[in-house]
Amino acid sequence: MHLEASDMKPAINRLKRAQGQLNAVIRMLEEGSDCRTVVTQLSAASKAIDRAGFSIIATGLEHCLASEDPTADRADLEKLFLSLA
Repeated sequence: MHLEASDMKPAINRLKRAQGQLNAVIRMLEEGSDCRTVVTQLSAASKAIDRAGFSIIATGLEHCLASEDPTADRADLEKLFLSLA
């Protein structure tokens, strides 16, 4: 299943946001910031990554359904989806 870069724009934006959040977590740890602040920022980064993954899988499923790809294996798609759970 190949994905078009233009279809991945929302996922790319989420991953860039997560990248910024992870950079902030690293900086906070290096500076000895408050634990709660670090964990809150880390949680936000984790959610952004999860949402990007779900977006990628949803777009892939949408493409498979639209093209009625005979090679699309439901078990493989389900395994991808569950890997984010």
